Amino acid sequence: MQISKILARRFFKNKKGQTTVEVVLLLPIFLIFALFIAKIFALLVLVQKMEVASFYAGRRWQLESHRNVEFVKRWDNIVLRNDIERKVKSYIGFTNPVTKKFLSLNKVTLNIERTQLWNVVTLSVATKPPGFGMICKYDKRKVCKKPYGDKCFKGYNFMCESGAKIEVIKYVPNRDRPIPFVLPTNKKMN
Repeated sequence: MQISKILARRFFKNKKGQTTVEVVLLLPIFLIFALFIAKIFALLVLVQKMEVASFYAGRRWQLESHRNVEFVKRWDNIVLRNDIERKVKSYIGFTNPVTKKFLSLNKVTLNIERTQLWNVVTLSVATKPPGFGMICKYDKRKVCKKPYGDKCFKGYNFMCESGAKIEVIKYVPNRDRPIPFVLPTNKKMN
């Protein structure tokens, strides 16, 4: 028993500060990885929010827009479209500064194109580049040397220069029916 205590003291005697050094050296690396994962997760959240917002915009346009030219010019293109765009911006996070910064939001565009049978609702969101300082301070050609290629340049452009443009397109049918709707009837056969 005495011998094991003596060996334990000798073995752990010089290892007192080891945990502190590991934490100090490894914590910044862990935080960098956590930041990368959070930014990737933020893009996934943004895509899901855009899907829900584009569904809302398409459904509301389908139910509240008009076919009459007088209403199209005054109500649909001015009042209705602006109200839908305002609510879509609010849902995605443009009105909340914390969400806007976390998702790196830059601008949103809602475009609605009328056709004979469909209304094409296009929701586009442009993001700012995340701008990771340790990558962006180097020249693009040095970071993306020979073995990496074109995908590296695209990733560098997203991370440091342009950000991303994400677009969701929904095809919404017109509300009116081109042919009369006839309910099936139960006719007895003689």
